[in-house]
Amino acid sequence: MTIIALGINHKTASVDLREKVAFSPEQISEALQQLSGHAAFSEAVIVSTCNRTEIYCSLAQQKSQTLLHWLASFHGLDEQELSSNIYCYEGNDAINHLMRVACGLDSLVLGEPQILGQIKQAYNSAKTHDAIGVTFDRLFQKTFSVAKEVRTETNIGASAVSVAFAAVNLAKHIYGKLDQTNVLLIGAGETIELVAKHLYQNEPKKITVANRTIERARSLADEVSADVIALAQLPERLHEADIVISSTASTLPIIGKGVVEQALKQRRNKPMLFIDIAVPRDIESQVGELDAAYLYSVDDLQTIVSENMAAREQAAEQAQIIIIERTKEFAMWMRSLDSVDLIRHYRNDVQTIKSELVEKAVSQLSSGKDAEKVILELANKLTNRLMHAPTRAIQDAAKKGEVAQLNQLKKMLGIDQE
Repeated sequence: MTIIALGINHKTASVDLREKVAFSPEQISEALQQLSGHAAFSEAVIVSTCNRTEIYCSLAQQKSQTLLHWLASFHGLDEQELSSNIYCYEGNDAINHLMRVACGLDSLVLGEPQILGQIKQAYNSAKTHDAIGVTFDRLFQKTFSVAKEVRTETNIGASAVSVAFAAVNLAKHIYGKLDQTNVLLIGAGETIELVAKHLYQNEPKKITVANRTIERARSLADEVSADVIALAQLPERLHEADIVISSTASTLPIIGKGVVEQALKQRRNKPMLFIDIAVPRDIESQVGELDAAYLYSVDDLQTIVSENMAAREQAAEQAQIIIIERTKEFAMWMRSLDSVDLIRHYRNDVQTIKSELVEKAVSQLSSGKDAEKVILELANKLTNRLMHAPTRAIQDAAKKGEVAQLNQLKKMLGIDQE
């Protein structure tokens, strides 16, 4: 069995392509059903966030091309175009990659903690759809343990940096202090919740949360003393905001160019800052064409994020050392599964030989053959059959001068080294 990690992220593809490969919650359910029912895949987990889409699979044979073909087919994409923006890891490299991702070492913001929660959610979703077996259950539990160890043993999470933090930093970079700004947050998920908390610490003049579900928005708003509006109220309330930060799970844009044009007229072209950290995008890219509208996407945050990288580089190196060791441990566990299969096959072979020879001996005794001769013959044949393979291995190793192999055979057969 081979573990495969096939993915696309902020390093390998633009927002446009990542949008096309992203899985909505409904699509993940359908995709897991397809993968778990596919003859080539025995286990599968799909991780889909604003910065990456990754599929982890266990395959009986190394057929990563089969997985790429399935992904392109599922989203109706050209396989050749997709292959030039994809990465694929196998075996220990795939295990190492998963652990790196879970620890935030492969994130847009080095060491950001949200990805671990997203991987846990992906794991639970796969488990719900019966797409996880013994190997992946052990792999992901090991991964969660490693992420916790890295957080405890290194300073990877010493400063609160994340995409949300970067978004607030961008607003501060443009406006300076935020105490005279009105901020509109669209969505009420984990990312917007983090944005709201960072914003609250910077004491903006006003925070408003817009969400499809008013109850969820109110729960968040209460934590940061914010107002609440429904998404349907955006066209009439948008002009009140100096800063708009959006992150929803919508598959279609929520704010279009026309709505922003109207808002700018009401503001008499007083500038507005739009930060879209959703994938697929919540704000039409054409909004950035307007003179008084400044639009930044997830990719645009990279410049700000890079300023926070230096402090975490050393911690990342320490984390990688831990990950390498834990990858080796998991690989050893996987090899132990192979030894279990080997022992089972060996025992089955021995039992087959025994049953064959005992059956023959019983037949000889029934026909009146001397019991002592039958027993002696049984013992000799059983001994010879069991000695055949080890004897051949010893002869071959000796003939080739493989001293290490001979010593291993001695140890395996319990032969006195002296």
